Amino acid sequence: MDDMVEYNEIYKEDRGAMNIGRMKICNQSIIFKSQKTGKVEHFLKGDVDEIDWQRLPTNYSLRVALNNGSLFRFMGFQENDYDKLRKSIETNLDLSLNPKELCLKGWNWGTANFKGTVLSFDIDDKPSFEIPLNYVSHCTSAKNEVTLEFHQNDAANVSLMELRFHLPSQGETVDGRVQAFTDAVLSKANIIQATGDAIVTFTELQCLTPRGRYDIKIFPTFIQLHGKTFDYKIPLTTVLRLFRLPHKDGRQVFFVFSLDPPIKQGQTRYHFLILLFNKDDETSLELSITDRELSEKYENKLEKEMAGPTYDVLGQIMKVLVQRKITTPGISGPSSQNPAISCSYRAGAGLLYPLDRGFIYIHKPPVHIRFDEILSINFARSGGSTRSFDFEVETKSGVVHTFSSIEKEEYSKLYDFVSNKKLRVKNLGNEPNKSTVDDDLVDSDEEKEPDAYLARVKHEGKVREEEGDSDESDESFNPDAGSGSDGDVAEEFDSNASESSSGDDSEASSGAERRKRERKAEKEKKKEKQKSKAKEKKTEKKSKHDDGRPKKPMSAYFLWLNDSRERLKRENPGLSLTEMTKKAGEMWRDGVEDKARWEKAAQEAKKKYEIDMDAFRASGGGAGESSKSSKSKPSKSKSSSSSSKSKPSKTPDSSKKKTVSPVKSGSFKSKEYIDDGDDSSSSDDDRKPKVSKKKGRSPSASESDEEMRSASSTPSDSD
Repeated sequence: MDDMVEYNEIYKEDRGAMNIGRMKICNQSIIFKSQKTGKVEHFLKGDVDEIDWQRLPTNYSLRVALNNGSLFRFMGFQENDYDKLRKSIETNLDLSLNPKELCLKGWNWGTANFKGTVLSFDIDDKPSFEIPLNYVSHCTSAKNEVTLEFHQNDAANVSLMELRFHLPSQGETVDGRVQAFTDAVLSKANIIQATGDAIVTFTELQCLTPRGRYDIKIFPTFIQLHGKTFDYKIPLTTVLRLFRLPHKDGRQVFFVFSLDPPIKQGQTRYHFLILLFNKDDETSLELSITDRELSEKYENKLEKEMAGPTYDVLGQIMKVLVQRKITTPGISGPSSQNPAISCSYRAGAGLLYPLDRGFIYIHKPPVHIRFDEILSINFARSGGSTRSFDFEVETKSGVVHTFSSIEKEEYSKLYDFVSNKKLRVKNLGNEPNKSTVDDDLVDSDEEKEPDAYLARVKHEGKVREEEGDSDESDESFNPDAGSGSDGDVAEEFDSNASESSSGDDSEASSGAERRKRERKAEKEKKKEKQKSKAKEKKTEKKSKHDDGRPKKPMSAYFLWLNDSRERLKRENPGLSLTEMTKKAGEMWRDGVEDKARWEKAAQEAKKKYEIDMDAFRASGGGAGESSKSSKSKPSKSKSSSSSSKSKPSKTPDSSKKKTVSPVKSGSFKSKEYIDDGDDSSSSDDDRKPKVSKKKGRSPSASESDEEMRSASSTPSDSD
């Protein structure tokens, strides 16, 4: 075991795509596990024919050739890994690791050699490239040409779709080399053809994905789905996993095939083949396999005649042909009788099954999540409801799968399963203990349902109170000043609230509201002034060009650029406007031949501009600017004089009065200055004050203004 080596970031070449995974060379085997699909591939010691060390443009690779002619290539090794790998391969596999060089001449003529399922194109006895023939989907031949078409790989950014070989004729006689080449390719190519009889046929099976009823024919190398509208052919090598999942109703069973690459219909991809069986449906059939094939090829794992439930018979056959175990739900104990959990995913309702090494959701869309992909688990409240919760699974790639509307009775089963699998629960730190959560989510007593939620709300309220400002005082709160018989405090919006405490408080609240309104009005005024100023500047700028004002002269650089623009375009036809400007700036900075001439022209243009500008001012141009500035000043002084006019005189009586913020004049009228019989449309002479109700004398002008302002802000005594 000391010679075991393991690498975490190794790429396996698969039809042009590089699938990252983990590779291990251990006792008598090579193991590779794909990080994307989780598929584990074993290469036993007796199955490996040779292992070669090849150099690639950026790293090194292992070329693994099997006894059956299959070829696999693993990339991502470094040069210093050679000695360690050679020692491990010699110890564990009894093979030697030999460097194998590739031909780098780039010639397109050479020799085609077939070895197993690999076509090698050699130049000077060195391989130029190798093609696994199981990548070939179709092969056609012409007079002197053979065309190979390949299976499309959706996972690869760039795929090889077609390759042509030309076989020149030797002499005038037509030889059979083209036909021999074609036959050699077809004998090893992965061309799905329904030749011969199927091993077994299942008729009218209900299929959920793709939806419909299909006849399923199982051949030694592929499965054929024959429906009324579509036909699908699934190579057995694309089947990753098999699942047998009991339905929650106890009367049906799902049988699921996980496929990679998926089957395609137009732009639709089906990564899962989901079949639905009734438990009571049974079948008896006879396999179209000879006794010799049963013993040699299938090692007597199948029987000539098979009978039993339909889903069980199908599972036994697929288990042997695909060489994959059948995965069943991983919940044990009393809950294992009904392991399915009803939930919703995206817009559809389905069933979630906890497995030994992951979760699978059936059925629209099907989702399979392995444990090694999971970053964390989260139990969340479902939309404020106390009857259900959400189960969130976050993967390492950042995708969050949310299975919602799970009944709270399922919580203990799901929580125990997650705990036993030692998955990281994201919100476990926020929960004091498991019993608290169980009481919150699992209790079935309807009278106690609101209590858990109420307790949580109370707790959140206490936290908010503690986080709030502790310096706030409640001096205005007086529990004994209420209007109730037992000293109850009146509600905030109670119409019968006591008015005894509304004196100073109402004045303070009305003052705060008034100041708020005034600040808002001031902000609006500032915005209007800014808009008007911007508009004036825009109009002023426009008028400068329209009133005959001379244009400012250009600098020496721009004079030169205007004169040289067409010449630069001809000399540099491929440059854009930005690149052209940049190049011109560099030329001017480095120094042009007649730079002094353009600087002299710029000085003359500047002198001419000054002369024209003096003549423009002498003729009265630009007078509008000064008039505008002079007009704005008197308005400012006028407003200041009016404000000083409205200030009350400092008399002994007026100094005792309460000072309030001024408001717009004319918005309210105090009752002291309006006669009871006056109409609102009366003239100003009729509304002159006669007698002051407060002091018993005629108020002065300043006092009148002050009293009008106070009357407009707070209610008077008569109100």
